[in-house]
Amino acid sequence: MAKKIAIVIPVYREAKSLQSLYQRLELVTSRFTKYSWEYIFINDGSPDNSYEVLVALAVKDPKIKVLDLSRNFGKEIALTAGVHEATSCDAVICIDADLQHPPELIPRLVYAWEEGAEVVVTVRTSTDREPLLRRWGSSIFYWLINKVSSFEMIPKATDFRLYDQKVVLAFERATERERLFRGIMDWMGFRRVMLEFKADAREHGEAGYSYVKLWSLAINSITSFSLWPLRLTGYLGVLITSGSGLLLLWMVGNNLLTSKTLYTPLAIVVVVNTFLIGIVLMAVGLVALYIGTIHTEVINRPLYLIREKINFESL
Repeated sequence: MAKKIAIVIPVYREAKSLQSLYQRLELVTSRFTKYSWEYIFINDGSPDNSYEVLVALAVKDPKIKVLDLSRNFGKEIALTAGVHEATSCDAVICIDADLQHPPELIPRLVYAWEEGAEVVVTVRTSTDREPLLRRWGSSIFYWLINKVSSFEMIPKATDFRLYDQKVVLAFERATERERLFRGIMDWMGFRRVMLEFKADAREHGEAGYSYVKLWSLAINSITSFSLWPLRLTGYLGVLITSGSGLLLLWMVGNNLLTSKTLYTPLAIVVVVNTFLIGIVLMAVGLVALYIGTIHTEVINRPLYLIREKINFESL
C-alpha cells in the first residue's frame, strides 16, 4: 500500500483563500503519485462562511476531510485537533490557510523526510509587509525563551512543518491546555532538518493573532516551559531586601553622624515599604500565573469539542 501523508490546515476566517489553497495543493500533490494524500481542514469556529466553503470542497473531493470545532479554541488547539486525527498517516504536514506558507515548498519537506528527517522545520528568512513591531516582538520572544527554558526553540520557525508518524504518536502524550504547538514539538526533539523560505504576504483579510493574543501566547509559553520567572522573583527579593537594607543603614547613619537630620523616620519607613511592597506584588503576580495554569489543568476539561466530521468514515 502507498504511504499516506496528511496535510493539516487550521482555518479561521479564511473563506476567500480556501479555493486558491486547494488548487495549489492539488498541483503539488498530484506530482507525488506514490503517496496517498488527504487534506484535514479544521474549522476553528470561523465567523465567516469558511465552513460552507469547506463542505462544498469536501463534496467534490473525498480526500478533503473537515473537522468542525464547536467554537473558536485558537490555532494551537486547532492544530492539535488536526494532528490527533492523522495518527494513522505515515507523515503529517501542517500549513496555514492564509497562503503565507507556499504549498510549492511541500516537495522539499517530503524529500527531507525521505532522507531520514523525522521533523522538517521551515524557517522564515523574511515576510512581505510584516509589521516592524511584530518582527521585533518575535525576535525578543525567541531570545528570551531560549535563555530561560531547558531546550531551544528555533527562531523565526513557523508551524509549516512535516512530522513523521512516530512524532505524531509521541505528541498525543502531551496533555497541557495552555500550549504553544510548535514549542511542544521543539521540546520533544527527534531528528530535525531546517528549510528556509520567504513567506508571502496574506492574500486576503488580516492576521488572526492580535498583539494581545500574541502577548498572552508568549506569557503562557514562558510559564509553561520555564520556572525562571519564579526564580527571578526570589532573586529580586534578595536584591531589593539587600538594597533596602543598605539604604536604610545609609539613611540612619547620615542621621547619626551629622548634626542635621537629613531624613525623617517616616521617610525611611516609606522607602523601605515601597521596596518591599513592589517585590511582594511582583511575586504574587507571577505566582498567580502559575496557579492559574494549575487551575486550568486540574479542571481537566477536553482540549476541544468537535461539532461535526466530514469524510472521516474511511479513517
